[in-house]
Amino acid sequence: MDLLLWITIGFTLIGFVVLTSMKKGMERKITFIKANRENEENSSKATSVIWWIWGSTAWGIVSMFLVIWWLHNHFR
Repeated sequence: MDLLLWITIGFTLIGFVVLTSMKKGMERKITFIKANRENEENSSKATSVIWWIWGSTAWGIVSMFLVIWWLHNHFR
């Protein structure tokens, strides 16, 4: 197996584990924000949730790119 395949598998699995482990914390933050609408702490919690969404989106796009790149190189 080539290095690109291992990079793709590693990046995808590690990212999936990290995002899954952070999911509960983000759900708790969203629940806190909904329950305490006037709290000043909501801004920092909302910012962290937004960054988590952006990060998970970027991870997904990079993972798809790596899979397509590997497939392109493998079947060439």
